[in-house]
Amino acid sequence: MTSPHTTVPASGEHWSPRQWGTLLVLCAALFLDALDVSMVGVALPSIADDLDLSTSSLQWIVSGYILGYGGLLLLGGRAADLLGRRRVFLVALGVFAAASLLGGLVDSGELLIASRFIKGLSAAFTAPAGLSIITTTFAEGPVRNRALSIYTTCGATGFSMGLVLSGLLTEVGWRWTMLLPAPVAVLALLAGLRLIPSSPREKHSGRGYDLPGALTGTGAMLLLVFTVVQAPETGWASARTLLSFAAVAVLLASFVVIEHRSSHPLIRLGVLRSPHQIRANLGGAAFFGSYVGFQFLVTQYMQSLLGWSALQTALAFLPAGALVALASTRIGPLVDRFGTPRVIATGFTLLFLGYVLFLRIDLTPRFAAVILPSMLLLGAACALVFPSLNIQATNGVRDEEQGMVSGLLNTSFQVGGAIFLAVVTAAITAGADDGPATPQAVLDSFRPGLVVVSAIALAGLLITLTGLRRRASYGFVVTSSDTTSEAVAPAGEERKIPVAD
Repeated sequence: MTSPHTTVPASGEHWSPRQWGTLLVLCAALFLDALDVSMVGVALPSIADDLDLSTSSLQWIVSGYILGYGGLLLLGGRAADLLGRRRVFLVALGVFAAASLLGGLVDSGELLIASRFIKGLSAAFTAPAGLSIITTTFAEGPVRNRALSIYTTCGATGFSMGLVLSGLLTEVGWRWTMLLPAPVAVLALLAGLRLIPSSPREKHSGRGYDLPGALTGTGAMLLLVFTVVQAPETGWASARTLLSFAAVAVLLASFVVIEHRSSHPLIRLGVLRSPHQIRANLGGAAFFGSYVGFQFLVTQYMQSLLGWSALQTALAFLPAGALVALASTRIGPLVDRFGTPRVIATGFTLLFLGYVLFLRIDLTPRFAAVILPSMLLLGAACALVFPSLNIQATNGVRDEEQGMVSGLLNTSFQVGGAIFLAVVTAAITAGADDGPATPQAVLDSFRPGLVVVSAIALAGLLITLTGLRRRASYGFVVTSSDTTSEAVAPAGEERKIPVAD
């Protein structure tokens, strides 16, 4: 069902200026979220010099954002359903703007890390709220697919362009990389107050907000991300790491028990029995995790071994970002014609080929033969995979649960990024020789990391291919909260959408 305050265009109807304006505001917020994740990377050396930070402290400028973002996404998605999507989105966007301003003005590493955590926290609420506003504003099918393709490729573009902008801004001063999102967020907030349609709170009938589930689920995600980020430093087999993983397992088990018994769960566990939901979330973890690991490796390779400047490194990523931006309006029709499994499988194939091609790097720049074609393959892959995963995860889901599935998918992205980055880092460390750190030795230590990145992409492809075992067809999908798979819907609740399973 849709809110009486929500305008849903028919599949052949042109979007009104207000609908375009709403989508633009939501795209701006997602662009800023993705931009902030990637933009800080190139600026880290300058930040370390200016604030006199050690390597261990420096990593928390990145990890603090991931902790807030990945740890609170489930709560953010459910809060959007319960408190109203518009309200949650706008409040969180305001917090994001304030934290951006704080991050550019601080004079200590501790305050900078705190501002990054707050920004990640606010993004954990804007991302699922923004996605659920789209899925409850635009009718399921070609119209929604078009909106989601524009929205999600804006996120992919923001992530790619963040490196380019960071390279430019760092030449002026690293603080500008922190300050840039603030005015853009304020403008988006002012526009959102006028353009974003109202959405009602979910009616609870006295069932409450599932605070025990929120506490255990959020605690498990926070501790999991924290443990994975710290494991390379403390040791994967250390007592601290093992005890932390055990605590995560206890919290997750408690969360499952609470959700099973709750009358108003944070996550309806039936969703996790849906094959296309499982593939979307595992695919999201593999996609984002492999790319984050790849970006980390490539940035180190270009600056440490090739001697490129921050700006040169940023410009090397520009072809990928430009390709994603150009493809933003073309993915929806592809999904309409071929279905999400085929589009995602094609994207993962290109992703895998791009990573494998990059294994040919050596100590001399090979831009035309290796770097450029790899970036073009990755840009095409991002344009195909990112929006298609969002479409697959949100199709056939009730409006009241859009925030939940959006938060779950975004959690998969962020937790996958944290986990696989740690794995890639561990592979690099294990591949390093005990001898002198010669350029060739450093390059040789990077290759196991690239192999791991390629293996993660291959795993994502294999997971996606399981959805192609049966030919995609059109079928009735239940839109009630009991939806777990393809079925015949009750009278008045059925609609035909592409079904992959």
